Amino acid sequence: MSGDYEDKPQPLIEHLMELRTRLIWSIGAFFLAFVVCFFFAKQLFNLLVIPYKWAVIWAKLDIAKSELIYTAPQEFFFTQVKVAMFGALVIAFPVIASQIYKFVAPGLYKNERAAFLPFLIASPVLFLLGGALVYFFFTPMVMWFFLAMQQAPTEGEVGISLLPRVSEYLSLIMTLVLSFGLVFQLPVVTTLLARVGILSSKWLREKRKFAIVIAFVVAAVLTPPDPMSQIGLAIPTILLYEISIYAARLVERRRDEDASSDEASSDVAETEKA
Repeated sequence: MSGDYEDKPQPLIEHLMELRTRLIWSIGAFFLAFVVCFFFAKQLFNLLVIPYKWAVIWAKLDIAKSELIYTAPQEFFFTQVKVAMFGALVIAFPVIASQIYKFVAPGLYKNERAAFLPFLIASPVLFLLGGALVYFFFTPMVMWFFLAMQQAPTEGEVGISLLPRVSEYLSLIMTLVLSFGLVFQLPVVTTLLARVGILSSKWLREKRKFAIVIAFVVAAVLTPPDPMSQIGLAIPTILLYEISIYAARLVERRRDEDASSDEASSDVAETEKA
């Protein structure tokens, strides 16, 4: 069954054996990527700290005095484990996605497989775009906002300084990357639903005002409890919703063209028979 996508019924035991094979490949890829990422965990964490350094520069603070701390003996170790797991998931995702496709493909018709493949490619690309937006713009902006709240010691005022913990900083950037990455899947999901006829561009336009409210609610749930993070996620979500409406309209137009072409072909066939 592996690599054979013919449309034929398969016994349950063969499905379970195929599922086991796909799980072994997926878990193996994740484990191998985890080992490699854990070996380079400190270097990977230093890459994740770069947006914080940019924020320090934006806040016009001394970059030499910027630091992250950990307050428990095991905290940095578990932070490195989380970094390795996060990196392993990103690296192994193409393998995991291909294994999911290989498991699902035998149950699809050829035209359904052809329609499914572009979305399989678009999904990781959009996720990486969301992660890049977080890394290069959003995280530095959020950290700059927090750093700007520090208070220098003066007469009558105590000094208030931000000393981020390594675990809390990692949780922040991972939450933002996952949130933006999932939100950037909106065009893929809506296009798929429009392709199978569950959604329409007209329905999406009519529900726009509800979508805007839901975007801010979801942003409030997924992001840290500060207004900048929430607004920063809600605005791209609304823009992606508009892109989804346009993508659904394109899908409907193409479906109508295909239907017209099929109808014309059937009319020609009937004319030739006559």
